[in-house]
Amino acid sequence: MQLHDVWFVLIAVLWTGYFFLEGFDFGVGILTKALARDERERRVLINTIGPVWDGNEVWVLTAGGATFAAFPEWYATLFSGFYLALLIILVALIVRGVAFEYRGKRDDARWRRNWDHAIFWCSLIPAFLWGVAFGNIVHGTKIDAHFEYVGNFLDLLNPYALLGGVVTLTLFTFHGSVFTALKTTGEIRERARAFALKVGVVTALAALAFLIWTQVHNGDSWTFAAMVVAALALVGALVMNQLGREGWAFILSGVTIVAAVAMLFLSLFPNVMPSTLNPAWSLTVSNASASDYTLKIMTWVAGIMTPVVLVYQGWTYWVFRRRIGVQNIPA
Repeated sequence: MQLHDVWFVLIAVLWTGYFFLEGFDFGVGILTKALARDERERRVLINTIGPVWDGNEVWVLTAGGATFAAFPEWYATLFSGFYLALLIILVALIVRGVAFEYRGKRDDARWRRNWDHAIFWCSLIPAFLWGVAFGNIVHGTKIDAHFEYVGNFLDLLNPYALLGGVVTLTLFTFHGSVFTALKTTGEIRERARAFALKVGVVTALAALAFLIWTQVHNGDSWTFAAMVVAALALVGALVMNQLGREGWAFILSGVTIVAAVAMLFLSLFPNVMPSTLNPAWSLTVSNASASDYTLKIMTWVAGIMTPVVLVYQGWTYWVFRRRIGVQNIPA
């Protein structure tokens, strides 16, 4: 295995980690409107991710930076072609972060209500658009002989990519629901479990259609194995949720995300951005990568710093591991 193959795997791992962690952040943000009934319950939901949401977002920064350094041609084509969609995601993430910090700065109902709207929409929109973006990456886009995207924004809104957006939106909402059930007590915990069942059924139907479509389009035995794991894990998460085993439900919903993202990257390799105009114009791990020297330096840095980041983030989750409920929120 060459270094550019190694970095393709590492970037896949970074995106997997981001969707696993930020996925339940998005889900909880959506639940602030779909599940919470009053201000105290809304604060319970926000507090479940309050200590960790900003650390979870570091994964997307690392994934973007790693792509820029390891595959500059991929980064250039991706960010220029998907500019508007990625700009919307970036603005949404910025506004959501500001909303978490600012909603409690004034004791005013209208002030908090406006920031609550921002949390909801700035969680829902990225959850949908990430699926659209990766759907286009896997399915292929209009890339010319100069490795430049020559399509337009409407070309990105094709049926396959839109279905991918529905899958990520529903899957992240389900992931956030089981996380809420795991982290809360009382009535809100029971409602989170009931909501997880409802959204989980929708997720299963959408995900099955999307994964089968992916398998038919450019799958092999490895992608089929990943699809089976994703399907079984999602069914298992639904069962564990109904049995009140929130810890197992959360683990299995996470396995669903990991297996689904793995299937997408497996179906993509050795391409990083297939061209629908001419397969010879596709960006691959070899023609889009940086020099071997750059990849060697990056490998040493990643080998030293990655364990440090993982230990620190794991410690953060351990410190804030306890459940919370409305009884923990002052009136």
